[in-house]
Amino acid sequence: MNNIISYGEILWDLLPSGALPGGAPMNVAYHLQKLGQSPALISRIGLDKRGKDLLTFLKTKNVNAAHVQLDYHLPTGIVHATANVHGEMQYDIVSPVAWDNIEVEDDTIPLVKQADYFIFGSLAARNKTSRDTLFTLLEDANTKVLDINLRAPHFNRAIVESLLQKADILKMNESELQLIADWFGNFKTATDRITMIQQKFDIPNIIVTLGADGALMNTNGNLNPHKGFKVKVADTIGSGDSFLAAMITSIIQQRTPDETLTFACALGALVASRSGGCPDYLPDEIHELINKQKQL
Repeated sequence: MNNIISYGEILWDLLPSGALPGGAPMNVAYHLQKLGQSPALISRIGLDKRGKDLLTFLKTKNVNAAHVQLDYHLPTGIVHATANVHGEMQYDIVSPVAWDNIEVEDDTIPLVKQADYFIFGSLAARNKTSRDTLFTLLEDANTKVLDINLRAPHFNRAIVESLLQKADILKMNESELQLIADWFGNFKTATDRITMIQQKFDIPNIIVTLGADGALMNTNGNLNPHKGFKVKVADTIGSGDSFLAAMITSIIQQRTPDETLTFACALGALVASRSGGCPDYLPDEIHELINKQKQL
């Protein structure tokens, strides 16, 4: 029984240092699995070596890939990733690729109906086939978690607004918050932007990641901040994805908003201190980081 479905892109990040398995939905599923949840992926790969290698990777990480579809025409997704002068990753997301072509299969809707959480993003909505499938599945999804992931030029306002209207939980970063808020007016503070989006789209839970400065969580109008954890950053790939996995796990475990934010920020920091989106770690290391900060 899979309690969480992660929908969308799986791919290879082609970094200067080499190729790493990636895609936010896959990264989130990996971290959910590490945290003791039972996620399943809905995605699509090509009939090529990259696709085969992704399946092998998922199998070694015990992530359910039974619903990853095979495409006979399009290749497995790739992203050319390079760091800018500030150390932030810049992504050239190749298209069209297999995950642009995710279809509704016989077992897809029953799978989504039985899951407690359905995680999706805006990137998988860039192509009509995967977008239509996404909106079909959202009709039957239970708690809908939007990890917005705005990557120019792979989104447009109308589709993003349609996705926001579906969300029960919304996660975004600071620049995404500002970009969306600016569509509707001139808001001076992050709190004002969050409040406007929460009210306009009726989203109970909004989480905004602030990089090294931690995160904000607004639950039904109550704002909780966390200042984050100081670590030596290896790269930021997958940090936000691990943050989301920790958030959902904490919500399932009925932790308080403060405990939820602390746990999520700690895992995000731990992952940022290691290379790649899916580094190995033990859950105990998250608690060690939290306890270490408490002692400071």
